[in-house]
Amino acid sequence: MQPSMLTTTEILKKVRELEIKSKRLTRHLFTGEYHSAFKGRGMSFREVREYAAGDDIRFIDWNVSARFNHPFSKLFEEERELSVMLLVDVSASSLFGTVHARKKDLITEVCAVLAFSAVNNNDKVGVIFFSDRIEAYIPPKKGREHVLYIVRKLLTIEPKRKGTHLGEAIRFLNQSMRQKGIVFMLSDFLDDNGFEEALKVGGKSTTSSVSNSTTGWIWSCRLSG
Repeated sequence: MQPSMLTTTEILKKVRELEIKSKRLTRHLFTGEYHSAFKGRGMSFREVREYAAGDDIRFIDWNVSARFNHPFSKLFEEERELSVMLLVDVSASSLFGTVHARKKDLITEVCAVLAFSAVNNNDKVGVIFFSDRIEAYIPPKKGREHVLYIVRKLLTIEPKRKGTHLGEAIRFLNQSMRQKGIVFMLSDFLDDNGFEEALKVGGKSTTSSVSNSTTGWIWSCRLSG
């Protein structure tokens, strides 16, 4: 059954199912990976102090240590209020898939897990839906109700265009996101315009990675703001 044919009751039921499934995955499988993926992001320098047993040797300040002939460590503190942005490809190719599920269904589940993981970590989460144009934009916010709204939108959005233009999504991201954050792009990357250049986020990306998945590909990066 296509999302546009779902009744309100069916949509609410599907949202509830996704919430339960996402929370289970977030709690038992994904939370550790989420923290590992974002480890070290949003860390600002606080001070230098004498090295203590157990300190990470990667954070030894060698200049200060050499000056005082004694090891000193850099201390960092985590910067909060980071935003997680989901760039979701809703082009026509997302309606294809296997006998078990369409790409769109898998993308929706992955987005739900990412969104619940973000709010559970006290981060904001927002979404950019795109085809060969920007179809919809949900600004980053916190809270369960916001995530449930995102999931409802994932289930019901009907794109006006069928093509894919990753560059448009990246340009809109750069224009709309000014603070530090983490970006996930969920797409099959079937873009006739090519996507390699589009993923060079205007020099704003501090790190990036692309990983294979059942949805096609997931691209993620950290924005330095």
